[in-house]
Amino acid sequence: MATCDECGEYENLPYQCRRCGRTFCADHRLPENHDCPGLAEWNDPGGVFDSGFDDGVEGGNGADDAGVTGRVKRRIEREAGTGGLLGYFRGNATYVLLAAMWLTFVAQWAVTLTLGEAAHSQMFVLRSDAIGNVWTWVTSVFSHSRGGLFHILGNSIVLFFFGPLVERAVGSRKFLGFFLLAGILAGLGHVLFVLATGGLVGVLGASGATFAILGVLTVWRPNLEILLFFVIPMKLKYLTWGVALISALLVVSTGAGGVGGIAHVAHLIGFAIGLAFGTRNRDLAGRAGGPGGVSMGGGRVRGPGGPGGPGGPGGRF
Repeated sequence: MATCDECGEYENLPYQCRRCGRTFCADHRLPENHDCPGLAEWNDPGGVFDSGFDDGVEGGNGADDAGVTGRVKRRIEREAGTGGLLGYFRGNATYVLLAAMWLTFVAQWAVTLTLGEAAHSQMFVLRSDAIGNVWTWVTSVFSHSRGGLFHILGNSIVLFFFGPLVERAVGSRKFLGFFLLAGILAGLGHVLFVLATGGLVGVLGASGATFAILGVLTVWRPNLEILLFFVIPMKLKYLTWGVALISALLVVSTGAGGVGGIAHVAHLIGFAIGLAFGTRNRDLAGRAGGPGGVSMGGGRVRGPGGPGGPGGPGGRF
């Protein structure tokens, strides 16, 4: 059961609006019945219904009319259609990123087994002694430790449960750019910090980007209820600020960017980026899910939380 966000009635089979993400009863499930903010966002952005079609029909000849009709039809298909193959990715950038992470993980093993460890490092690891390999700025965000599954599983869990909340609020294209930029800046920031302290390091992993997602939700939904390790109930803000405090204390006390193979500076940079992004876009917070929990089609669902997974040798994050 869940409570309708419009009338407060309990509903055994609640509906979730795909535009605003809130939960409603049968009477208020349609966007026009709960004053959905998503209705105003359409506003004919491509000018489909202000294309000059009517002017072209009146007084024109058959050939001109056919040409105008064809142009309008193509415009409608482009603006309102599914977009062909790319239409499957519309609104699903989170899952595209997840797939990219796991495909990269497979590619890491393939490269290591066929070309060797040196080739793997050259292609997938952002290294302080090879920071000019700009492709690793991106590939390192999707690559993870091959020593076990916990690293990639931790980041996948955070992205799977919390990524859609941010994506739904900001849109797929903006979310994709935010994820990549946060991951790249977190990795580069960690490497530069280690260089400044006279050390060498190689980093890989999406934890900087996933911590940025958690940072956004710390601003938007600080009291979001989660289950840490699927067992321990707690509010999101206690988890994120707690992890950030521990990371900061370790960096200050040791003078190193990473401790125990975990790139703490990368975590802190990603979290700071998320906090800044969430603060700047606070007006979008209402689209990130229903109050008091993550609404996923019925009732209140508590999503698991936790850091993006500890790293291992080599400064993973």
